[in-house]
Amino acid sequence: MIYIIMGVSGCGKSSFGTFLSAKLGWPFYEGDDFHPQENIEKMARGEPLTDQDRFPWLLRLHEVIERERRSGSDALVACSALKRLYRQILLRGSTAGAPTVCSHHNAAPEVFFLYLHGDYDLIHQRMVARQGHYMKADLLRSQFEILEPPSDDENALALDIRKSPLEMMVEVEKHMDSLKP
Repeated sequence: MIYIIMGVSGCGKSSFGTFLSAKLGWPFYEGDDFHPQENIEKMARGEPLTDQDRFPWLLRLHEVIERERRSGSDALVACSALKRLYRQILLRGSTAGAPTVCSHHNAAPEVFFLYLHGDYDLIHQRMVARQGHYMKADLLRSQFEILEPPSDDENALALDIRKSPLEMMVEVEKHMDSLKP
């Protein structure tokens, strides 16, 4: 099983991914580590990324997800995955825009999204307080503006970031248990 931990910058993807990795013993892939240098420099200058900036990054993460999925491994991947198209690229790679027989068909049924959600003010406070990250708090508004929360057909579990990591982990464990035959 693969969980993609998604949400706007500052919602806690990295912290929760590291926490889950330690508790579950699964490898954790930090999506920020897969950004091309140009993207990092652009965000550090306070410029929001465009779809064109994001596509190579999403395809790199798709390769990681596919490698883990094909090997039968469990893994955690942090990625903002702000738009439905981005989530489709993570699941289907470069074929994400191609028509399918069933438009809501999940190309990878063992891949799930953990959607960390919270309100702008809470997340902005977290971003202002964090140290050493290239993503500026000023860019948070642009992320909220393009955010398309996952719909019911996207294999997503919504987690409220006002809860503790332990409380969110309990919800993930319940989700995992619900999938057992």
